[in-house]
Amino acid sequence: MRYKELVLLFLLATSIAVNAQSEQEIPKVTVGGALRFNYNYSDWKEGSKDRGGDFGFDVFRIDVDAAYKKIILDAEYRFYSKSSGGGMLKSGWLGYAFTPQDEIQIGLTRVPFGITPYNSNSYFFQINYYVGLEDDSDMGIKYTHKDTKWEYSLAFFKNAEELDFGSASPVSDSRYAYDVAGSNKENNQLNGQLYFSFGDQYLKHRLGVSAMVGGLYNIETGRNGNHNAFAIHYELNIKRWDLKLQLASYDKNPENKEGDSRDVVTMTAYGAPYSVAAKANLYTAGLAYTLPVDLGPISSLKFYNDFGWMDKRVKQFKDSFQNVAGCMITAGGVYAYVDYALGKNHAWLGPEWTNAFAYGGDSNSWHGRANINLGYYF
Repeated sequence: MRYKELVLLFLLATSIAVNAQSEQEIPKVTVGGALRFNYNYSDWKEGSKDRGGDFGFDVFRIDVDAAYKKIILDAEYRFYSKSSGGGMLKSGWLGYAFTPQDEIQIGLTRVPFGITPYNSNSYFFQINYYVGLEDDSDMGIKYTHKDTKWEYSLAFFKNAEELDFGSASPVSDSRYAYDVAGSNKENNQLNGQLYFSFGDQYLKHRLGVSAMVGGLYNIETGRNGNHNAFAIHYELNIKRWDLKLQLASYDKNPENKEGDSRDVVTMTAYGAPYSVAAKANLYTAGLAYTLPVDLGPISSLKFYNDFGWMDKRVKQFKDSFQNVAGCMITAGGVYAYVDYALGKNHAWLGPEWTNAFAYGGDSNSWHGRANINLGYYF
């Protein structure tokens, strides 16, 4: 009897091991996404004021995550209106997880710079986003490590998203995050980021530094300029309160043809380029409070205020500012951002588009935009 029991136990253990191994051999794929709509009322647009604002389609996106043994894939494709750049790959990379803490990513992967994943709380991001220093992804290879105290990333990016491989082709305007464009192209960029976390479950600190250096190839002169940036950043969490502070500085030195200003560079995203000061300091601060509630389907309210200042290092240029006060409402898979955004010399928050982030607007005054972004995430 004992012999039969041992045989049965051996067969059962063998079956479990074989099944577990078979499960590991099967690739795991998860598909998600979101559909979002947007309402905005802009005080500098007479038509918007006369109509009481406008409500329409924002974005439809598809997210794919896959894993096979230690090989992983992450991709996000977004569909905007044609006027906002149309369809675009936000990010997409293949990776290998050496351990639960260490992995390598190859492809269109997030640039490790500043507070990540976001240096902001609102729908509008922080002012860093509009000069390519928040939630940007480029083409390259990145190594990451994350444990309970230390996080670090090292990356090499060959270039930004490249949709046309002609020898003198400018970058496409159809992209999610801002990259240098026009007659210059980002290339051969190195990034490093380091975080140290400390504290306990009631009081958490996250202190970090980031650095970037790379080339700017001019397709008209055939010469390489350069650009660099660095940042120090700090995050604090006290129960329901969150604080984000960051100081960043960037310097872009293009090798333009004679007669073209080197005090500005062209940057582009969402199908529409604009000019940006080639050198600036960026000061940002964000404060948020999350309140759990039980209001029908609504489970939480997150109140926040994000402030950003772009201190341009050319005296004749007018500085740019942004302040967003708002609330994020969570109800299951539904998220709503209710924001009031103020901007000064800000392309997205004022009447001056082309030169707001460079020379500044003619009025040099504040403008406001009431905005509600409603999305279902699945």
